[in-house]
Amino acid sequence: QVQLVESGGGLVQAGGSLRLSCAASGRSFSRNGMGWFRQAPEKERAFVASIDWSGGSTDYADSVKGRFTISRDNAKNTVYLQMNSLKPEDTAVYYCAAGLNYRRSSYYYDLWGQGTQVTVSS
Repeated sequence: QVQLVESGGGLVQAGGSLRLSCAASGRSFSRNGMGWFRQAPEKERAFVASIDWSGGSTDYADSVKGRFTISRDNAKNTVYLQMNSLKPEDTAVYYCAAGLNYRRSSYYYDLWGQGTQVTVSS
């Protein structure tokens, strides 16, 4: 079964850090662009960060630039999202996704994980 499974979410105080992981299984994703998206209550799913197949190119939403870092380990078929200096407005369910490239639009991703909750308290 081909799937993505996120982990690492939780409750953290403002200013703290979390590292999310997205483990892929069922096939290799080493040639896929990967993305992280998030959805806060009563809001649409929004782009957070993406990375190309090699890890050499990344993209970030302006709201997380300088605080979040996306990376990948193709040998482990895993993508990471290091989140530092967390703010209450970062509270959301975070999803990873696999696609043909690393675009910002969710339209380009065809496999999604189930999501992991991140809650930042003030």
